[in-house]
Amino acid sequence: MNSEKKFALITGATSGIGLELARLFAKDSFNLVIVAREEQKLENTAIELKTEGIDVITISTDLFLPGNAEELYRQVKGLGLQIDVLVNDAGQGVYGKFIDNELERELDIIQLNIISLVTITKLFIKDMVSRGSGKILNVASVASKAPGPYQAIYHGTKAFVHSFNEAIRNELKDTGVTVTSLLPGATDTDFFNKAGMLDSKIVKEGELADPAKVAKDGYDALMEGRDMVVSGFKNKIQVALGNITPDNIQASQMEKVQEPADNNKK
Repeated sequence: MNSEKKFALITGATSGIGLELARLFAKDSFNLVIVAREEQKLENTAIELKTEGIDVITISTDLFLPGNAEELYRQVKGLGLQIDVLVNDAGQGVYGKFIDNELERELDIIQLNIISLVTITKLFIKDMVSRGSGKILNVASVASKAPGPYQAIYHGTKAFVHSFNEAIRNELKDTGVTVTSLLPGATDTDFFNKAGMLDSKIVKEGELADPAKVAKDGYDALMEGRDMVVSGFKNKIQVALGNITPDNIQASQMEKVQEPADNNKK
């Protein structure tokens, strides 16, 4: 094990933005702890990343399940690793009207997007503060800035994540530890498939961002110690306009973007 190099831990590291972030860390000679549910995808990802000459440790765990975030921390500590950079990328959504969606699925999303993220952040951040150094990148979303009909739970969880990021960053300002909030827009990942929203207007009619570009924006902001970054020019404009637009109007605008594409035919 090359202990002289720094370690970054990334959840959701086998696809999308998480994978692209892992590639950036690998190119910068960080050792990696990559976390995801599927062991085979983890192994395949590790093989690719190791070509950069780094050490890659894989941990397969399901962060939808209560207690697994704590177990992840225990596993890392059991390996004697110091995590210098933490990236909480794992997150999912569920598509449809709140009244129609299954409550159990929505609570699972809250468990993953909020409870697991908070737990992992809490446990690793204490170690970082105790030694006076560390960086955290928590992936929020431009969804954090507006109410989201057809994705009410997802938007709500990401609003929590972004607010949480900014609050703890302020608390940690004199500790040597930074927290960065990454706000991507709609990105070309497996998110929409997992959320069951491939028939939504935002997928069928919108322009999806390149996850590699989003990851680079987040990586640069993290390394520079910035508080947040909105990825993409159009998303920056959207967030800026949203700051002066009443929430009820934003909700109506978001409904038109996220409703099923076949609503055009009605």
